[in-house]
Amino acid sequence: MEKLIQQKLELLFDEMVEVRRHLHMYPELSHQEVDTPAYIAAKLEALGVEVKRGVGGRGVVGTIRGGKPGKTIAFRADFDALPIQDVKDVPYKSTIPGVMHACGHDGHTSALLAFAKAMMEVKEELPGNIVLIHQFGEELSPGGARAMIEDGCLEGVELVYGAHLQSKMESGKIYVRDGFLQASEDTVKIVVRGSGTHGAEPHNGVDPILAASHIMVALQTIVSRNADPLKELVVSIGKFHAGDADNVIPSEAVLEGTIRVFDPELRKLASRRIREIAENVAIGLGAKATVTIDNGYDALWNHSEAMDTVRLAGHELYGTDAVVETSPVMPVEDFSYYTQVVPGAYFFVGAKLQDESLVFPHHHEQFDFDESAMLLIAKLFAAIYFKAQQ
Repeated sequence: MEKLIQQKLELLFDEMVEVRRHLHMYPELSHQEVDTPAYIAAKLEALGVEVKRGVGGRGVVGTIRGGKPGKTIAFRADFDALPIQDVKDVPYKSTIPGVMHACGHDGHTSALLAFAKAMMEVKEELPGNIVLIHQFGEELSPGGARAMIEDGCLEGVELVYGAHLQSKMESGKIYVRDGFLQASEDTVKIVVRGSGTHGAEPHNGVDPILAASHIMVALQTIVSRNADPLKELVVSIGKFHAGDADNVIPSEAVLEGTIRVFDPELRKLASRRIREIAENVAIGLGAKATVTIDNGYDALWNHSEAMDTVRLAGHELYGTDAVVETSPVMPVEDFSYYTQVVPGAYFFVGAKLQDESLVFPHHHEQFDFDESAMLLIAKLFAAIYFKAQQ
């Protein structure tokens, strides 16, 4: 049965490309998706899949009920795009100004739809059930995962899997890791208030730029002096704004940045120390700091047994050399919420183009990927499904 599915998927590759390119041409931003979920739902309904629309707001959930007893296993693909102008010179370039699929979500969606089509053709012979989670809003916190979970997308699910293609990882390779794979993210805003004055008379005011500069430097001591050096932590300030004139000391300076970390206790420590450092450094320089920290996605944790299923499936499909143990990465992913509810695993699939001049990172205006990665994802989903049923 599994071999037949793999053959069916190979025959569906051209259709995967067609679907992916359609989605690439008509992208929709996070939490603004209207046509994309309608397109996905229509595709699934045409296959005879049981479909729920509007799950969690804009999500689509399909269910394939097998004809034999077995486990209920979910597979997730995201479908939102980014506020980036597509500058690629390709026939499937985005037609929406300032919006493009610059992260591969169009490929994830196409792979999951092809997987659904192949499995539906033999559903009476399948053990258990397949839940197809088409998720909205991954790129923009609060994301779509939690809302879809709260709306029941994991009800009855025993295992959950997801994949993310990677434009700078070797094509044809599967990248796996137990435990933490992707970091949590919290956003930080520090408003430093002083007392404005003429640049020629700094003694008549309190300089918030000076105070904010000392705060920014002092924040790096969190990583170097407060955090366990064997645990990953990044505290980055990406925005510093103050003043409008070169001869005026303003009354306010604003710092904005992020915290990236895996360990939940270290996450709490970093937030606490940011507040302490900002508030007290500001006081020491005669200013006042107000700190706002907004919690983003939690760190993504892979369950070892679920990830072992990915390893075994990859070995059988492509050989042991195709499965690579990878290091954790600091970008975030709201798949983390699925594996907090049921056991599961998230993995990367290499999608690097052969022409190095066309290889760009995710969230880049020229982002593209090797479309054969979609076939690998779909085939691996099928292999994982059958392996997990044993």
